[in-house]
Amino acid sequence: MLFSNSTCADFVAALGTKSPVPGGGGASALVGAVGMALGNMVASLTIGKKNYTAVEPEMLALKAEAERLQKELLALIQQDAEVFEPLAAAYRLPKDSDAEKAYKAQVMEAALHEACGVPLEIMRNCAQAIVLLETAAAKGNRRAVSDAGAGAAFCKAALISASLNVSINTKAMSDRAYADRLNTTADTLCAEYEERAERIVNNVKKRLRGK
Repeated sequence: MLFSNSTCADFVAALGTKSPVPGGGGASALVGAVGMALGNMVASLTIGKKNYTAVEPEMLALKAEAERLQKELLALIQQDAEVFEPLAAAYRLPKDSDAEKAYKAQVMEAALHEACGVPLEIMRNCAQAIVLLETAAAKGNRRAVSDAGAGAAFCKAALISASLNVSINTKAMSDRAYADRLNTTADTLCAEYEERAERIVNNVKKRLRGK
């Protein structure tokens, strides 16, 4: 199945089975794409409105970047499934002899390195999406501010869930120095952009409730 082109019903059904793909990484990418699409919608609802002519160039640029990120995140759904397949195959390799154990360890390490790349890329894209959603919430059509807040909440969730996929792979790595570098990258992204997304959501709540 090409997961990035499947229907919502098919994707959710596949997610709920015992099949290892799609999994948390693909779900994270989808949630991030949905969050960015909400920011895109805010920009679309702002462009062409006479009360927002001053920010129209910024909204046009935001919309173009949002569309790029949406496509990238959707593509990462499939990429996550593809990089997991070699890892799943590595886990099934025999380890009866010393030679088999050494070969399995080598194959698994390479597969783990590859498997970390996609969730880290999901995180980077979600971080960029959160920056755009901050602008959408602050300068976009006020009638759609709740959508900007919802988009930030989605992207925050996707960021966190993708970081868990990084962690489960780095935990199994033999090269601890490399694993620590990947964990540090993921932790740095979470530290900055979780807080930033939460700030967007809280500001939107205050505006909606007149505080």
